[in-house]
Amino acid sequence: MSTPEFSVRLARSEADLLAAQRLRYEVFVRELGSDGPLVDHQGRFERDRFDPVSEHLVLVDARRSERALEHVVGVYRLLDAAGAARIGQYYSESEYDLDKLKASGRRLLELGRSCLHGQYRGGAAMFHLWAALAEVIAQRQVELLFGVASFHGTATAQLAQPLSLLHHRHLAPEALRVRARAPGAQRMDLVSAQALDRRAAMMQVPALIKAYLRLGGVVGEGAFVDHAFNTTDVCLMLDVSAMSPRSRAIYEGRG
Repeated sequence: MSTPEFSVRLARSEADLLAAQRLRYEVFVRELGSDGPLVDHQGRFERDRFDPVSEHLVLVDARRSERALEHVVGVYRLLDAAGAARIGQYYSESEYDLDKLKASGRRLLELGRSCLHGQYRGGAAMFHLWAALAEVIAQRQVELLFGVASFHGTATAQLAQPLSLLHHRHLAPEALRVRARAPGAQRMDLVSAQALDRRAAMMQVPALIKAYLRLGGVVGEGAFVDHAFNTTDVCLMLDVSAMSPRSRAIYEGRG
């Protein structure tokens, strides 16, 4: 395949949104086995009720056909306080109690449905998305990013090492420590800090979660087991003001 011709924009047309939902279908439904009441299996679109009140930041490869809805190769869904107010909640609130975040007085932005086309993983694609996201954050003066990120599968015993690593080494400060809601809540301290195999645990952590940990991200208390989506979720938070200069350079695509 020739060199990608990347650009990033907020979805500006029906084709952009449909292509983003088509990509989400390929990743979340076909690859990871998730489902939902608004998923269109015939058309191959992954949708939910939060799409109409959210924005989609899309990574476009100009070499791919927009008519065939193939041009979007990466996506972040953005939900701000105004959008959450319109629908009555943030997406994450079905899994986590976000009262501490909402009472913090910080300017919040929820990130969700982040995914990349399989052919673009492990390269520069995510950094293009990050650089564009950094511009959005700067323009809107966002102070705190958050959202759920997933491990594939619901067998938490098999995830005991990585979940315990997140709990023991990357737990959010109490003032911002959101907590998983019942009945899907699952303790993450399944292995003691002394019994952790840190290297083996980190190998099981998905790349997106690793990336946010490197930037200074932290996690809420407890995981959430989502059987409908065949995932075990954690709530990630990133305080923009607390990022180191090196982390900020990486996030903004300068490092």
